[in-house]
Amino acid sequence: MQLRPWQAQALQKALKWLVEKRSDKHFLINAAPGAGKTIAACTIAKNLIDLGEIDRVVVIAPRIEVVKQWAKDFYAVTGRFMGRVTGGDDRIDIDVCATWAAVQSLQDAFQQVCQSSRVLIICDEHHHAAVEAAWGAGASGAFADAKFTLVLTGTPIRSDGKKSIWMAYTDQGQIDHPEDGSYTLSYGEAVELGYCRPATFHRHEGKFTVDLEDGEKVTVSGKHEAQLTPTLKRIPGLQRALNFYKLACTAQFEADGKTPRIDGYQATMLEWASNKLDDLRLRMPNAGGLVIAPSIEMAEYMVALIERVEGERPTIVHSQLPNADSRIDSFRHTDKRWLVSVAMISEGVDIARLRVLVYLPNAMTELAFRQAIGRVVRTAGPDDDTRAYVVMPSFDVFEAFAIRIEQEMPAFHRKDTGAPKTKKCPSCASEIQIGAKFCDACGFEFPPVPARFKPCGKCGGLNVMSAKSCQHCGEGFGTEFVLTLDEALRAGAIVRGMDLDEEEVQEAEAMAGTLRKHVLASGDQNIVRLMKQLPEESWARLKKILSDQP
Repeated sequence: MQLRPWQAQALQKALKWLVEKRSDKHFLINAAPGAGKTIAACTIAKNLIDLGEIDRVVVIAPRIEVVKQWAKDFYAVTGRFMGRVTGGDDRIDIDVCATWAAVQSLQDAFQQVCQSSRVLIICDEHHHAAVEAAWGAGASGAFADAKFTLVLTGTPIRSDGKKSIWMAYTDQGQIDHPEDGSYTLSYGEAVELGYCRPATFHRHEGKFTVDLEDGEKVTVSGKHEAQLTPTLKRIPGLQRALNFYKLACTAQFEADGKTPRIDGYQATMLEWASNKLDDLRLRMPNAGGLVIAPSIEMAEYMVALIERVEGERPTIVHSQLPNADSRIDSFRHTDKRWLVSVAMISEGVDIARLRVLVYLPNAMTELAFRQAIGRVVRTAGPDDDTRAYVVMPSFDVFEAFAIRIEQEMPAFHRKDTGAPKTKKCPSCASEIQIGAKFCDACGFEFPPVPARFKPCGKCGGLNVMSAKSCQHCGEGFGTEFVLTLDEALRAGAIVRGMDLDEEEVQEAEAMAGTLRKHVLASGDQNIVRLMKQLPEESWARLKKILSDQP
């Protein structure tokens, strides 16, 4: 297999560190998402096998979808079959791949194979292995006797202050490993070398006016927090609800309470993203878009909104749907426009045609942000001249992350050149004028671009989605949105994947002080550690679960 130059350099550096110098059994590859870490790791494994240094290879990856991709790539590079193991297996006799979640239940089997054979462990997405977490503790025990460990990451950052196994971290959350035992390829370098696409970030501003029941109004934007009077501060849950990002993640419906509003905040985000996807499809006919939603409820809302705006129902994937991985694979091999996900399209999931990201996540960490960006920057090959586009709420947390990524890119890649001047024929790849209906070179007939419309909130007249003002009454389509108090409070809290309504949050806050006092007074460190891991907003739900037990 023809390696990219960086992969060949990483191979030589790994062999020198692990075999020639035998300085340490851990080697780190820190390369941007989409740069080709999997192929690099499989090549290192093949060389260690050919040199007679190892007998077995064990890969630990984040998700089943990624496990399947590892098996395919491993066979393509090494010619060796890689099986998948689950928590029910008690012996490992071949090269295998498992998810991080399976490590703890497979600990005995992994210990046995590492003690009886010379094993290379490939640790994909190392940030999963926090020392105090179950996955990290399981991996540390299971692979203590492995001969070599190859650590892969595209986002070598922990923003939660936790330490990970095998690798030291600085106070700033960066992996700290000897230079000779590491190979680094930054996102900026990957863009410059053509391995990844440059990204453009659209900070989507919005100003929410929340109508309170007594006629008062409160305005919130990404730049200005809500200013509450002493009286308003006494309304339970109001301060929490009037958070810009929570409002940006609040579904907005028509009067029937079921139909998504086509002039709401999320609709305007989607309008911008949809227009970009239209432009991209002139150059890459199967380009797709990804919506990352904070909850299943919000994902279903975005599905209904996209269907209303574009007329095509997108694919949706989340943990409660059967065969989610099959849905992802099906989307990968179609030309459907949109995929809506809740925590399913993250690290290691390779869908090369994704180019537009609508970012409304649950997790607001830099690690999660960079992982998400990695889904849309993968190149489709040397002839791919498209960009990646990210539309996200405009507030300080996301903007700080975006600025750091923009600063990594070479200066000449930071500026978006705008809409394409020509389009590519999907049949023969000839450059064609934008308005042409047929390709002069091969006769291909371009399908008509479907028209999409939005109603004016004032007069109800229909306008094209890109209109800045109503063609019927002149009313402007702006970035100001009105919500009722009930709509604002509906957001509740989204904590570590749990959708909590506002009543649960209020009850938890009321009991938190007393419960914390009793737990600390108990002196039981296991209970104290559990309390620290479980967000206090969820304590009321835990109380309900326990009280429902017979």
